[in-house]
Formats: sequence, structure tokens, C-alpha cells
Amino acid sequence: MTLNQSLTLPCGTAIPNRLAKAAMTEGLAEPGGRAGERIIRLYRRWAEGGVGLQITGNIMVDRRYRERPANIVVDVEQSTEAMQGLTEWAEAARSGGGKTIGQISHAGRQSPKSIAPEPVGPSAVAVKLPGGLFGKPRALSDEEIRDVIQRFAHTAGVLCQAGFDGVQVHAAHGYLISEFLNPLVNRRDDDWGGSLENRARLLIEIVRRVRSAIGSDRILSVKLNSSDFQKGGFSFEDCKNVVKLLEHEGIDLLEISGGNYEQPRMMGMEGLEPVFEEDVRSSTRAREAYFMRYAAEIIEPARIPIMVTGGFRTAAAMEAAVNEGVAMIGLGRPLCVDPDAPSKLLRGESDALPALEKELRLGPGWFGPASSNDTIKAANGFAAMAFYYRNIIALGNGEPTRRKMSLLTALVKHQLQENRDAKAFG
Repeated sequence: MTLNQSLTLPCGTAIPNRLAKAAMTEGLAEPGGRAGERIIRLYRRWAEGGVGLQITGNIMVDRRYRERPANIVVDVEQSTEAMQGLTEWAEAARSGGGKTIGQISHAGRQSPKSIAPEPVGPSAVAVKLPGGLFGKPRALSDEEIRDVIQRFAHTAGVLCQAGFDGVQVHAAHGYLISEFLNPLVNRRDDDWGGSLENRARLLIEIVRRVRSAIGSDRILSVKLNSSDFQKGGFSFEDCKNVVKLLEHEGIDLLEISGGNYEQPRMMGMEGLEPVFEEDVRSSTRAREAYFMRYAAEIIEPARIPIMVTGGFRTAAAMEAAVNEGVAMIGLGRPLCVDPDAPSKLLRGESDALPALEKELRLGPGWFGPASSNDTIKAANGFAAMAFYYRNIIALGNGEPTRRKMSLLTALVKHQLQENRDAKAFG
């Protein structure tokens, strides 16, 4: 089976198989943003499931601008206790024989108001979502941008010192680096805005500083949007040109994804059908993998191993993708309900992962007649995410997962937990 083949990355690190646990936000930090017993237990459990590579959820480079209250944070000065937590986390994630990398991230304008009443971004452009969850951002100064670059490099160095095999720079999904790439959000007229070269400057500078911090023998990955799927935003043509820039920076693994909070194609919400209608008719692989068509156009000219995450459910589709040149297959949500699913695929005991997406919808009765289509999509998306969040918490607590639960209850419990965490973590 192709999925069982090992992969040696340009840095020399060998990954035992082609399945990766993709990054999923955990919200399991201990006070102070430390890694503790729950996140260690979670990653040890996922390691038992047989993936060749584990990529953590958001590890924040700046506690002021987190993606959610209980993110793990790497501070400018790490305490002995915090460093020990990172070391034990890395050991747990590697305990199944695979490798692990920490996803390093700055939430930018997508840091919730409960954390950052005034978030930051390339420009003062607010997130366009109902509910008032996000404050209006202010534009970062040139000095602050350079501080962000240093924070990414520092965080990467600390994680590798703690035992991680490398890092993934999160430049997708509408977080800070992605915001700089997006001309709808980046309206600057200095060296950090305007042309694509300028909008990509933050990403390239971070990649260079991170490589310097971790050395040539550690994994340096980048997660990049194929597109923001917004008219006038970061396009697929932009993506291909950024990939050309990254080819010269010595990265080891490029993960292709897409979307942001305003157009959340990475979240499994309604409207996630493949963009290319001929793929829907002609290919099971294309129906499953949201971003495979984009990756296919990048694989041939790129000189970087490509990872694709999003929608894969059958072994046949995964095998086909690897045979078409994809280096790694990223798996996410199915591992929240069945952490042993990868090993079942690799041993040939199963030919598919759990597929729950069609069941994870609130009924139409929950929405009033005046509700917009966007509101309904957003509510369904957040409810589905809450279902997976509750299962992640269960795994972290050493409890069994659940394949069915009231989505309304899951959504309410999740929001209450986030509010408690916001008060506890500040």
C-alpha cells in the first residue's frame, strides 16, 4: 500500500508513512498557556493511532493575540515548568514512532474580542462576521511587524529545543500572515503591502528567521491557502507565485489549504463542494479532497513536497492522491471520533474513515424566518466544530469519544467553556 511508504524530507527527516494528523485547535492549555496533562494525553492517544506525522494545533507566538483563550503559548522567556510541559508534549506526540512538528501562529485580526478588544492586522479592516466576536483591528507598525518575525523565530527555536522535529508556519486560514497576503485586508502602501512580493514579505522573512533558529536538519513546513475564495482576495494565481518564492527558501513540506473565517472552506461548512464541477462528475478523489485540484497544479512545477488536508475519507482517494504526487495526506476531524482510524487504514482493516459531515447540521427549526443563508451556514459550521471540540476534550480527559450528540448542546457547552477560559486565562 502506497500509504505505508516512508517519506524522507529535504532536511533528512524520515517519516514512516504518508498519513499526517493535521493541525486542529485544541484549547487544552493549562494556566499561563502551558502544555499539561490533558494535551499530553491527547497527543499520546493520537500517536497510538499510527500516523507518521503529527502537526499540533495553534501554538501562539504572542499571548496578546491568541486564536482562542486556552491556546498553548511560547513566551519570550519560558519558565522551567513551561519548558518541561513542551518536552513531555513532544515525547507523547512521538511515542508511536512518528514525527511531530509544532504549528506556530499569530491570530491577527481573528483574535476574539474576549482576548483582544483591539486586535492587530496589516490594516484596520475588521472581520466581516455577525455576532460581534471580533473587535476592529489596528494596523501594525513597522517595528511591531519586525517583533512578530522575531517571535516566530523564538517560538520555533524553543519548540525544537523541547524535542519537536520542526515547526509549521501557519500562513493560511485568515490568521496574521494570511492577512498580509490578502489584498482585501492588507491595504498598506509601504514595504509590507501593495505588490504580491511586498504582501509576501512577512511570510518570507519569517521563514528565513525560523530556518536560522531551528537549523538545517529540522522540518520547516508552511501552511498556505490555495485561495481565500473571496473576490479580490488572495487568489490561486497568487498562491502559485508565493510557492515560487518559497521554493528558494528551503522549506521541507508545503501544506495546501484554503479559506478564512469569512469564507471558511477549511471548516467543512456548507458550500464546501469542489470548485471544479467536472471533478464532481469524474472523480471520487476530487469529491472528497477539497483542495486536491489546486495541489495537483502545484505539485508538478514545485520543488517542495506537498501535503493536502481537507475531506479525504477513503483509502482509495488517499492512494490516488499519493500516486499523483502528493507527499502527505492530512487527516483531521475523523481522528476526533476514532483516533485509531489511521492504523486501521494502514493495516487494511478499513477502507474509509468516519464520515459524519452530513449528520452534523442543526435542523431548520433552530433558525428564524429572517435568518440569512450566511448566518445559517455560520451557525451550522460552528455547531459542527463544537462537536469535534467536545471530542478533543474527551480524549484529553481520557474519556471515550462520541459519534452522536446534540449539536445545540455541544455548541452551548463549547461557548460556555470558551467564556470560562477567557476569564481564567485573561
